[in-house]
Formats: sequence, structure tokens, C-alpha cells
Amino acid sequence: MAATLFGSVSFSAETPKWPQNIQVVLDNTKPLAFSHGKRLPLYLWPAMDPGVLSDADAEALVKELDGRGVGLICSWSPKNKDKSLERALSIARAQKKLGAKVNVHASSCMNSFFNGDEKTAHIDNDGKHFWDDSFGKVKMGCPFALDFRKNSIKEQFIPFINAYKDAGLDIGFIFTDWEIDGPIEFNKAWEFSKKCARCRENVKNINDFAEFQKNLRIIRSELQHDCYAKPILDAFPQALVGNYAVYPNDGYRYWYDYFEYYVDGQPCKTDQKAKYRKWYQDFPLTGFTFAMPVFYTWCWTYDWYDFANNDYRWFYNMLLNASNAGKSTPADIPIISFVHWHTTAAPEKSDTKVTQMSEWAYQEFLWHALLRGTDTFFLWCPKNENAKEVSLVAPVYAAAQEYGDFLENGTPINFEVPAKPGTVISGLKSGNNVLVRRTDFDGSQKPVEITVGNMKIIVPALPGKCQILKIN
Repeated sequence: MAATLFGSVSFSAETPKWPQNIQVVLDNTKPLAFSHGKRLPLYLWPAMDPGVLSDADAEALVKELDGRGVGLICSWSPKNKDKSLERALSIARAQKKLGAKVNVHASSCMNSFFNGDEKTAHIDNDGKHFWDDSFGKVKMGCPFALDFRKNSIKEQFIPFINAYKDAGLDIGFIFTDWEIDGPIEFNKAWEFSKKCARCRENVKNINDFAEFQKNLRIIRSELQHDCYAKPILDAFPQALVGNYAVYPNDGYRYWYDYFEYYVDGQPCKTDQKAKYRKWYQDFPLTGFTFAMPVFYTWCWTYDWYDFANNDYRWFYNMLLNASNAGKSTPADIPIISFVHWHTTAAPEKSDTKVTQMSEWAYQEFLWHALLRGTDTFFLWCPKNENAKEVSLVAPVYAAAQEYGDFLENGTPINFEVPAKPGTVISGLKSGNNVLVRRTDFDGSQKPVEITVGNMKIIVPALPGKCQILKIN
């Protein structure tokens, strides 16, 4: 029997056979011992798009997944509108009936501003069009040539918004994975824009990277706001709306996506071999209502650091990211963090120098992310990794629900990231209690004194477990 938002549920032998992606989630999760209540569910890439279901089957599946803390998601596809609505509305009806969030994946609706139309290209002094080819196969063009595309993109959302409104269904959570499109200032974008007559006209001091970055990020934010966030929030004011990798920050980004690389001259701060790029505070301009940072084991981060402890090479960088999001995001903005354990974007030929992060260290990191402000996780992974990835993140999410009061009302006590392998402590303070987790990368077992507000508390070693300590 599962502990759910809407009571215990049981299923007969006649429960439908689910699609493979859904079944792998069921096979690698367990019913929650502690209900997640009204807190955000766990989001999993494979727990998406179960196909066309009857209302009864949709209700059964929503119940089954909620009992495991998992939120079912359905995708919108403008190219296949009727079919995707047929799939999504039955799930949404079940979610509304059962008091669960209606969850939507809308990436396809944002594609694409740079659609190959020559009018979106850069333009040189002779009036000839050209493209930025530094982002792989995508033809990236001029950031100042996209206004005419806004209505077309916005119109891709409207039929879905109207269908949900007409059905009396409120969207609870909607996200996009909108990445290599629209203005992006990295790779060789700066170099190409300097050759573009229109870019030079619009960025008065284009030789100043900060000015260039500011201009592009403002445009990128307006595209997301005008075409996506505003239409959704006008129709569903309480919706959680966001996009991959858009979140408040401390002025730097501590990671690189798979399509990004550093180019000399771009402002950054260094840390061993790492170059953390200067970042613009674009989140407030988007109108998004949740933050979506990215905590992945990007393969190149392994060689950024010289720690003898291989796990700490991964843990250190990922905790920098989690701490950045946690300390920078207002308390009323939920943090829904993308996570992934397998070495991410690894080359096809195995690099024997790169040692994959251990399962232990990854799960410890997940705990520390929760205790530094992350509200829930969104697992991304390729299909062949589904079972393993789900089996690692789900137990941490499930065990954390025991501490629901801290997750809902707690305030992070610490965002420090030790510069070398040692003792890492994270915690949430609620009233006179602190929920803490201590992870030691140097084998230390000695009690550690930390400061919480204007008080000091002693944190003993308790490997693999959380502790609730009193503040006297």
C-alpha cells in the first residue's frame, strides 16, 4: 500500500501494462514511507508521456507514481497538436481529480527562433548574410533580428493553453529544455557579432564583453518572457514556469554545457584549471516562477581539479553549482534542479583518466543539494541509463520526506564549499532545530564545530545519515 497525497491505493492483477519508460520507473522506485504531502514531487525524464490512456488507466498511473513521489509529465507538440492533447488531457484530468500537479513539458513550443530563415542571419557591411557556426549544426544568427519570430513562437503555445483552459485544467508545473537557440554570448558569438553591422549598431560598446553579454541576455530573457512565461501565467497565474539552466546566480557560472567552450578574452575567474565564466542576472527578466539549475557530472570538470580524491573532483564542482543556486535564489522561488550521475557528455572512446563519480558520493551530493535550498530534483538521462539513474535519485528523495518540516520551512545554514577534500556540512534550520548532514572526504571522525547564526553547534561524525541538532 502506498502513502500518497490522496490516501492509500492498491492495484489488482489487471493493472495495465505500462510503456517501457514508465515500467522502468515503477521497477526502480518504491512506495514512499513518508508522504511528500504538498511538496513538489520528484521529476524523472522517463516518467513522461505514457501514451494514450483511458481516464481510468490515467488515474491508476497517477496514483501509482504519486505513491512513489513521482510526478507524471506530458509533452506538448505543435507539429502533432491533436495527438499530444489526446495523450495529455486524460493525464491532466486525473491529476486534477486526485489533487496532484498538472505537469507539462513544452520544449517543442519554443523551437525555433533561429529556424534557418535568412532574415535571422547576421549581416556584414556589404549586406551579405552569414551565420555563427560555433554551436555545432545549429545555424545561429543575429540576436537583433528575431522580433518577427516572436508571434510565431507564441502561437505554438496558444492552442494548448486554450485546450487546458476550456477543459478547466490548471497547469501546476511547466518546463522547457530550450538551449541552442536565440541569443547566446559564448563560444565565438562575440567574434561573429563584431563582424555584423546590425550587432555593432545595437551594442554601442561591442568590444566590452560585459556590455555584449548584457544586451544578448536581455533579448534572450524577453523572448522567454513574451512567448512563453507571460502567456502561461496570464492563463494560469499559480503555475511554476521555468527553463533549463535559468536560475538566479552569484555572477558566475561554474559549468559548461555540452555545446559550450571557453574562448580567450571572455571574463572569468579561475580555480585550478577551471574558468568560471562571468554570468548575467537574467532570471528576473524572464518572469519565471521557479529556478532550474543544472548539477551534472560533465566529463571535462574531472580534469579541472587536481584532488587525489576522485570523488571530490565531481562533488566539489557540483556543490559549487548547488550552493550558487541556493544562496542566490529568493526563498519564495522553488529550486527544481536537473541532476545526472553517469559521466555526462563523455567522449565515444573511453578516457581512462576519468574515473566516474561513485554512487555513494553522488547520493551524498544530492542530500547536500537539498540541505542548501534545492526543493526537488529533475533527473535527465539517456534511455539506456534510466534504470540506474532512477535507482540512485529516488531513494534520496524518498528518505528526505521524513524531514518534511525542514524541507518546507527550513533555512540553509551554510553555503561554504571546502577548497580541498575534507569535511562538508550542510543543513536546514527550522526553529531551534537544525537538520544537518556531514560527509567526510578525508576520513575524519572528529566532532566539528560550526556557526549557525550567532550560535555554535558541534556536529559529530555520523556517516550516511542526517542528524537533528538542537540550538540552545
